[in-house]
Amino acid sequence: MTAPLTPPHQPPHDDPWQSPPTGALSFAGDDGEKGASDTKAELRQAVVVLVAVAVSGVALGLLWLWLAPRVPLISDATAVFLKDTEGEEAIAADGVFLLLALGFGAVSGALVFLFRRRGGIPLVLGLALGGLLGAVLAWKVGTWLGPTPDVVAHAKAAGTGATFDAPLELNAKGALLGWPVAALVVHLALTGLFGPRDPEPVPDWTWGPSER
Repeated sequence: MTAPLTPPHQPPHDDPWQSPPTGALSFAGDDGEKGASDTKAELRQAVVVLVAVAVSGVALGLLWLWLAPRVPLISDATAVFLKDTEGEEAIAADGVFLLLALGFGAVSGALVFLFRRRGGIPLVLGLALGGLLGAVLAWKVGTWLGPTPDVVAHAKAAGTGATFDAPLELNAKGALLGWPVAALVVHLALTGLFGPRDPEPVPDWTWGPSER
């Protein structure tokens, strides 16, 4: 008699219905869990960037208040007039705000790139929204800490014939977009130049079955 090729206590190795051995690990759901954790991490980083960039708008507002030229006014006890009708201080104040916003946007875009070189849509959205909120906050801080908007009361306090400063205003509201636009341009440029690259695919030089 000949002995059976497969012992009775062991299943054949080519059985398609063979169950995996005990203790085997299944990695089917690992990719999904890893993707979910990466998404949560990106969202957390985007929120951090949004808050940090928006809060830095306070510094922009203080710089704008310090550097923006003042618009001189004068009162004759009946009305308030511009002391220099041909002055360009109001336009210069808008220009100062725009230049500062562009500078803050460039710096914030570069810092966010250094913070996370891989980028990502949530991070870019957080940077853009944070820049817009920071510009609005800077505008409000500058006007709030600047000369009082109550021109009549200010004129009475200054006295007839005395020169006083007009309220600090941002007439060109489009300057608020300077910060987010500059931040996105700088961040996207740095990502395109120095961001991580996908690995090049390895060419398959196998032309056919190997000969033995």
